[in-house]
Amino acid sequence: MDVEPEMQNDDVIAPWLKGRSMDDWGSQFDRDGYITFGKVLTDVQLDDIRNALAPYLGENITGRNEFEGRKSNRVYALAAKSPVLADLIMHPLALRFAEANLGRDCLLSACLAINLQPGETAQPWHFDDSHYRWPRPRPSLGVSAFWAIDATTDDNGATEILPASHLWPEDHIEGAVAETDFSRIESRDGDPGAREDAVKLVMAPGSLTLAKGTLWHRGGANRSDAPRLIITPQYCPGWARQLENMSLAVPPESARALPERVQELLGYSICSPFMGYVDGRHPKRVLTR
Repeated sequence: MDVEPEMQNDDVIAPWLKGRSMDDWGSQFDRDGYITFGKVLTDVQLDDIRNALAPYLGENITGRNEFEGRKSNRVYALAAKSPVLADLIMHPLALRFAEANLGRDCLLSACLAINLQPGETAQPWHFDDSHYRWPRPRPSLGVSAFWAIDATTDDNGATEILPASHLWPEDHIEGAVAETDFSRIESRDGDPGAREDAVKLVMAPGSLTLAKGTLWHRGGANRSDAPRLIITPQYCPGWARQLENMSLAVPPESARALPERVQELLGYSICSPFMGYVDGRHPKRVLTR
């Protein structure tokens, strides 16, 4: 992970670095493919987030297939849902690592809430930048943030990761996502992806895990009697196509009200020398018409 000179003022995120340098955290990130920070969000922030999501989770729309989770609620396009959720996208700690890995002109590729209901089964193994058709091993083309809004535990579906798997050459492992996992009809039998080397990301509410886009991971099975809620903003390089079409998910009339940095992450920005222009001009001009 390269720490660019213009991003070396880390006073804002110092409390979460716990006396360690950005280079030290970056080396751990490069080695393991993930890092975790405990209790980054306050209880007040967590309450605000839960309240902002409540109307959408209250609709109880469940997943359409095995990948989304047939007993999971997913809320997409969070930047358009509430300013509170938009603020989370530009949280200085998550964004610091995204920028260090992907560049200052990185974009928001996707941002969704995932609420695992009791009885949800384990998700297929996958890595978040797999939609870029570039054979492994290769550099990561993404950084995924996993914000624990509820506690994530051994029993309620904590995200499972395979440490250092971002370096593996395999494009497929046992129990990996397959085309049938996006079928509205077909279901998996049992847990074909069960592994002894999997690590569960057990986190207190408000904690944050950052993962490389090439890290193999999956949502766990919820064997508890309560739901488990996380939010996952995912970032990509400024030259890459975003997973969610942000210009439609967050149209100009909604984007105008958002902080400037969020606007840039949505795509109202330029990747050098002029990638992203609109009618020959900077895309921010669309917001000032």
